[in-house]
Amino acid sequence: MTILDEQAPAKINLTLRVLGRRTDGYHELESLVAFADVADNLTLEPDETPTLDVSGPFAAASGKTGDNLVLKAFDALQQRVEGLKAGRFTLLKSLPVAAGIGGGSADAAAALRLLARLNDIAFDDARLAAAALATGADVPVCLESRARFMRGIGERLSPPLTLPPLPAVLVNPGVPLSTHDVFAKFTLAPAVAQARDDVPADSDGLIDYLARQGNDLTPAAIACVPTIANVLDTLRALPGVKLARMSGSGPSCFALFGSHGEAVAAAQRLKTAQRDWWIAPTNLAGMR
Repeated sequence: MTILDEQAPAKINLTLRVLGRRTDGYHELESLVAFADVADNLTLEPDETPTLDVSGPFAAASGKTGDNLVLKAFDALQQRVEGLKAGRFTLLKSLPVAAGIGGGSADAAAALRLLARLNDIAFDDARLAAAALATGADVPVCLESRARFMRGIGERLSPPLTLPPLPAVLVNPGVPLSTHDVFAKFTLAPAVAQARDDVPADSDGLIDYLARQGNDLTPAAIACVPTIANVLDTLRALPGVKLARMSGSGPSCFALFGSHGEAVAAAQRLKTAQRDWWIAPTNLAGMR
């Protein structure tokens, strides 16, 4: 039987604004999201019993297998598709956990894509989207892994955006940080108008646009993990850096550069100086 394979690319919040608190206790968000070419890998070998094996550098940090979003995604889709076929999932966990780059959500989205392929479910099937949202707020945007604005708690997605390639370096200082803890420290500022869905199509214009935005969760995340401030200062001091920012609720941060060569050189410099950090040169792009 053929083993199916999917990449689960890291999700990077280029911007993140908190627009208000909802009556259900969640916060209304707006974020411009892109995806990196660093990823977890998930395979599916058809079998009668759904199982999950996890390996890789961040396998131990992934927690109990039964709590993994891959199996939760299967459960969510099984509730909506009668007779859903599955099998043995094998996850190579290369992305940091609780890191603000959507690793678990990307894994869940990859599981849904694999299940859709195995069961001949169209990727635009409403049951797939419903299962994604039921699994987690960031899973819907990871289904296609294409640049978009995500709003609400992640359930409202803009049409896909065409972004220029953005050479980047991703950094995680090795300290897990839960979104719940960040929001516990967060102080809501007055709401501002939503951004328009059209963004500059050239690299310089996009970076100028991003520089006028921000990540509203950064102060709260730094209050939880002060090392984030050091990461951002270190990134901003690198030669050739155009912009440095925290992704999601942290603690991972990214720096943007004018060329892939500059990003690779910066990553090598960082790896020499910061041996305890996870550091990855990458390209952020508009689509998977």
